[in-house]
Amino acid sequence: MRYTIFGESHGPAIGVVLENVPSGLVLDMEAVAREMDRRAPGKNLLSTTRREADAVKILSGLFEGRTCGTPLCGVIENTDTRSRDYQNDLPRPGHADYAAHIRYNGCNDYRGGGHFSGRLTAPLVFAGAVAKQILAQRGIYVGAHIRQIGPVEDERFDPVHTDPALFRILADKSFPTLSDLAGERMRKEIYDARERMDSVGGAIECAVVGMPAGLGSPDFGCNVEGILSQHLFAVPAVKAVEFGAGFGFAAMYGSQANDPLTMSGDRVETTTNHTGGINGGITNGMPIVFSVALRPTASISQPQQTISLSRQENAELVVHGRHDPCVVHRAVPVIEAAAALAMTELL
Repeated sequence: MRYTIFGESHGPAIGVVLENVPSGLVLDMEAVAREMDRRAPGKNLLSTTRREADAVKILSGLFEGRTCGTPLCGVIENTDTRSRDYQNDLPRPGHADYAAHIRYNGCNDYRGGGHFSGRLTAPLVFAGAVAKQILAQRGIYVGAHIRQIGPVEDERFDPVHTDPALFRILADKSFPTLSDLAGERMRKEIYDARERMDSVGGAIECAVVGMPAGLGSPDFGCNVEGILSQHLFAVPAVKAVEFGAGFGFAAMYGSQANDPLTMSGDRVETTTNHTGGINGGITNGMPIVFSVALRPTASISQPQQTISLSRQENAELVVHGRHDPCVVHRAVPVIEAAAALAMTELL
């Protein structure tokens, strides 16, 4: 499947067009709504106070509850915008304001970040919810949890025997961590950052279970890491991706890093999974395990150094408006969605 996301944060609506959706899929809209609710803002002080229902209206590609095989278009109305909080002369440090101003000759919609806003991850979650239902028909499941907020780390997935039942448990949590104790400590990090008029970053670990061996290619544009990375880096705030042991390989010896092969009945497995289920850009049948790092929210209420676009001189900026002190917990279903879309492309 291919997808195109459209709309701006403070425009009338945002949405996505999905192409090459298989025909005949009975789309479970209740499951879609649950995915949308996982990402939705305005639930508590851990996120922005902007409240959006994020109800998806299907404009095309669905008839009598089944996908038609034609482009599937879903639209989400923006109902709680407050554009007076934004101006275009002082670009926010760390945000896409300046780069977008140059790229689009000053014609970009700057309100709420426009097309560069985390608001645009809502239609991505819808697209991912469709992809998840397609994958589930093939026994493939995607799940994720918060790996880290600031200095606080969660437990890690079992990279060899990841149970899809655990994904359902995590999806039902308002703050999806494997360790509830770590989750409480992470919440405190977010609350403390908010009190300091600051923000905090973190990381998400994601796993895909059920992908068969032999998919992908070592070639440019066809390798599994490349396909996943392209989808993941399209998510605002994602600044790093690692597969399996990732940067941990730098401190290993080959005898530690190699994953020994073994027979499990008639199935070939590895006893460890440092490579994250991928060798030579090709799936090896083990769980695909990767992590992403997300930068702290750029919009903070502390005074920051910037420039005036109109006066071409240095200036000071204090950001007003409603912003997340941390986006990581709301980004968990977003990363799952990106991974699910990448897997449908790989299939």
